[in-house]
Amino acid sequence: MVAVGGVTGLYVQITPNGAKTWILRMRIGERRRDFGLGGYPTVTLAQARDKAREARAKVESGIDPVEERKSARARIIASQRRGLLFSEAVDRALVSKIDAFRNEKHRKQWRSTLDTYALPVIGHMPLQDIAVHDVLRVLEPIWATKTETASRLRGRIEAVLSWATVSGHRTGDNPARWAGNLKELLPAASKVAKEDNQPALQLKDAPAWYAELKDRQGFVARALEFLALTAARSGEVRGAQWDEIDFEHRLWIIPASRMKMQREHRVPLSQQALDLLAALPRLDTNPLVFPAARGGPLSDMALSMLMKRQHAASIEAGGPGFVDRVTKRPAVPHGMRSTFRDWVAERTQYPGEMAEVALAHRISNAVEAAYRRGDMVEKRRAMMEDWAGFLRGREAEATEKGATSELQ
Repeated sequence: MVAVGGVTGLYVQITPNGAKTWILRMRIGERRRDFGLGGYPTVTLAQARDKAREARAKVESGIDPVEERKSARARIIASQRRGLLFSEAVDRALVSKIDAFRNEKHRKQWRSTLDTYALPVIGHMPLQDIAVHDVLRVLEPIWATKTETASRLRGRIEAVLSWATVSGHRTGDNPARWAGNLKELLPAASKVAKEDNQPALQLKDAPAWYAELKDRQGFVARALEFLALTAARSGEVRGAQWDEIDFEHRLWIIPASRMKMQREHRVPLSQQALDLLAALPRLDTNPLVFPAARGGPLSDMALSMLMKRQHAASIEAGGPGFVDRVTKRPAVPHGMRSTFRDWVAERTQYPGEMAEVALAHRISNAVEAAYRRGDMVEKRRAMMEDWAGFLRGREAEATEKGATSELQ
């Protein structure tokens, strides 16, 4: 540090490699400060002296030039952050949420909905500029036709904007918030979601559909049959592994990691389901119960396409096809869960809450206390046997046994 004169406290700092920087050393309040004025030769001696005089004048006026500089830098950084685009924020928010995803598929779904619906509309917008009407431009085109997707999309936009606020990239209220915000502008998802329900097989058509399915060969047909017998979700069936099947206790135990509600689910297996499993070939190198031709799990589309072919075959044979009673759309695999639920309500005396447990739905605490104790496996076992009998065309017997089981 070499004093250069002209202004009290002005020094030139010379580093071991010969670089030179102007430093103003002064006392501000009770602290000694070293205030950088720039490097030589970019800043000349004359310019350094002018900057030093200006800094000392601020100190005499009660201004700390060091803190003033820090505040100016903070304002610049904040301004730059608020200039971050929504498309850029999606990437960063996704990284921060990586641990929240159950699996890679969930992460891709989270990103895919934003890429498909949000980015074309607001992806180019700075985060600070996004308002309620911009979020509405994303949601309104699909709110009535793809209600479930739109509802999830709203939540994901809200999550990105919430991350942006906490990270300092925007200020103010979250325009994607539902309560007290979008709730006043969009109809409740529950009121329009009924139009978006998965087409379900009608009860009167179920035995004929099941008989047609049993005549078909291959892992896809058996997976769809097992799905029907267990009233399980497609993903649960397609990912089923042999070590989840307890033949001794006649149970299929699905681990929490593969369940939508992140809770282990025990499915009592009917004799028909056990016979199906016993007849399947086991591949030594593949743990999957229903493997695809290339070794991995079957695709959801494979099961859906099989149901479409069944519908088409019925039409070609002069039949009515297999369609949803309300929408008249061809039934899909996920709709079998609704068919099972309708069967319990309309053709048996089993409690509706027992069906909800069988479907692994989230139910109220009061009901949970009464019905989830021990999973009611044995009572559900009778229900699943009756359901298998109904699919085989033994409706009268199923109804009679359902009433008897409930009385017991």
